[in-house]
Amino acid sequence: MLLAVILALPLHAMWRLFGRKSPWPPRFLGLVARIVGARVRVVGKPLRHHVVFVSNHLSWIDILLLSGATGTAFVAKSELRTAPLVGWLCTLNHTIFVSRADRMAVTDQIAQVRDTLAQDWPVTLFPEGTTGDGVTLLPFKAALLAALDPPPPGVKVQPVRIDYGAATHELAWVGDELGQHHAARVLRRKGTFVPTLHFAEPFDPAEYGDRKAIAAEARRRMEAL
Repeated sequence: MLLAVILALPLHAMWRLFGRKSPWPPRFLGLVARIVGARVRVVGKPLRHHVVFVSNHLSWIDILLLSGATGTAFVAKSELRTAPLVGWLCTLNHTIFVSRADRMAVTDQIAQVRDTLAQDWPVTLFPEGTTGDGVTLLPFKAALLAALDPPPPGVKVQPVRIDYGAATHELAWVGDELGQHHAARVLRRKGTFVPTLHFAEPFDPAEYGDRKAIAAEARRRMEAL
């Protein structure tokens, strides 16, 4: 992983120096996914532009898988910004940091999502708000889907279902396990695993009205997968 950082950072800096959109953060994250053993299988066709992905959430590995496959930015809890190295790497991938405790800041958070979409970055939301067991979808928290009410011109919603297959029970991050313990457990695991990213057909959020209706349609399509 350290070697991957050393190789990717100068390339990223070169792209930014010439004012170009850098492909290296998602490529780096995709490489890290392979380093931890993932051999990703993609089912369906992910959109590349003007899209909000709505996905279930099993662990931090999801970030590596989705970014490597789509180049997406993410919405993450604000505490991650101060995490050593990880927080800095998140900023390189246009992460939108939100505070779950500050409900008064939701309007600003929605504006950040809309600004990111306006820059033609795909954005991924994890509406469960936490990681699950990979078997059952948790209740959705639809607050940030208000960024699609009304949706920016041309933006679609594409639901995603992540499945770790036979490794689900080993790799899903559930309960009160500390992040560093889960990371160490993943890195100690021998061999590879085949996670599948199931991309549903995208839909136009303008046809469904408010954020709750958009969330319900995304959930319905995820369950159908």
